[in-house]
Amino acid sequence: MSREPRVWQRMLSGRRLDLLDPSPLDVELEDIAHGLARVARWNGQTAGSHIFSVAQHSLLVEAIADQLDPAMPRASRLAVLLHDSPEYVIGDIISPFKAVIGDAYKAIEGRLLAAIHMHFGLKPEPAAPLRRFIKRADRQAAYLEATRLAGFTREEALKFFGRPEPFGRDVLALLEPWPIEVAQSRYRARVEALHADPSG
Repeated sequence: MSREPRVWQRMLSGRRLDLLDPSPLDVELEDIAHGLARVARWNGQTAGSHIFSVAQHSLLVEAIADQLDPAMPRASRLAVLLHDSPEYVIGDIISPFKAVIGDAYKAIEGRLLAAIHMHFGLKPEPAAPLRRFIKRADRQAAYLEATRLAGFTREEALKFFGRPEPFGRDVLALLEPWPIEVAQSRYRARVEALHADPSG
């Protein structure tokens, strides 16, 4: 007798998150921070004694976004910080594999992101200008990570990610991989700060 496949993930908080129909009520910040701090960027192919986690990457992208637009409102900052949050459930799929998988991955990722956004009081999908801005900041982060951590040459990184802005020490300091516990606590604290403080 065949059973329906399980399409939900059990979280350490006790929540059960359905990948096909995720509910904002089943989203918990502690689960997101815990998961993202343990998901490695670049499939773990980075220099350093610790992984470069998606949690740390997200903080890097927010720092870059802040440099690009210091007047960015709180809700936009939170959306930037949450841009890769579905990966606490589905992992960080590298871009070449995403290209192979196609639309199925994007649909699941989109539903998860919408549920996460609603949990934090954001619109399910950011407006097109904000999506483009997040993508710009994300690509800048990818260039820095690729050249400083993942073994890319400058020419390769320019080809795939474009030319970056000049960044200050506060941004570049975020490229030193942190221990898991540090990444988890700093990511959680930053989300809490943006979610709790309307002034951002």
